[in-house]
Amino acid sequence: MAVQAQAASCDLADGHPGRVVAITDGDTLELDDGRVVRLVALQAPKLPLGRPGFRAWPLGEESRELLGRLTLDRTLRLAYGGVRTDRYDRDLAHLFDRDGRWIQQEMIRAGMARFYSFPDNRACAAELLAAEREARSRRLGIWRHPFYYIRQHDDLRNDIGSFQIVEGRVLQTADVRGRVYLNFGADYRTDFTVSLSPRVANMFRKLSIDPLAYQDREIRVRGWIKKRNGALIEVTHPEQIELMDQEPASSQ
Repeated sequence: MAVQAQAASCDLADGHPGRVVAITDGDTLELDDGRVVRLVALQAPKLPLGRPGFRAWPLGEESRELLGRLTLDRTLRLAYGGVRTDRYDRDLAHLFDRDGRWIQQEMIRAGMARFYSFPDNRACAAELLAAEREARSRRLGIWRHPFYYIRQHDDLRNDIGSFQIVEGRVLQTADVRGRVYLNFGADYRTDFTVSLSPRVANMFRKLSIDPLAYQDREIRVRGWIKKRNGALIEVTHPEQIELMDQEPASSQ
């Protein structure tokens, strides 16, 4: 099977609308009926929000301000493409205003958030990844700041424990008792690796994506970087990986 660019379809189910009364940060807001909404499919720069010792990420306030300009005191339509609430009882929704503007797309297109998906919330990935590439190519918002620059696979020593987007060529792939490894260097004990559990590897194959076929391909992978031998990203769903040779070159 060949590697293909696949993403879950943008098939959303309508929910109850609500008027926005407060903005928490660039990806969270409150509605007049008491619901708290976490804008699914994006990650805005984080703010301390009362957490001791937490340092605000660059452009966190600017991101919150933009979300306020787009939504505050407006009635929005909520739509769902996966699990509807998280462990904090927040709604995990896509938001649309009365003119049909898609708030997630507006935030990402302005460079005030990154695409950020979950295995149980994968809808609309292709559209939002395209918006992110557009913002990145124009160096808008966060893409002007080194904190958010795309990392290269051979320079991740300072990024353990953080969410990053990493680019590089896969040197070798391996299937070890069903777990697939994408190795970006000659020594897996020190170099960057992407890991797919047997269940996740099968998820790829059901979409006609053979993860072993990533060998010798330039890819972009996003996720939380762990220290396991070298740096590692555990991929949990196909939308975390993009094939770079199937899109226009981006700059930053």
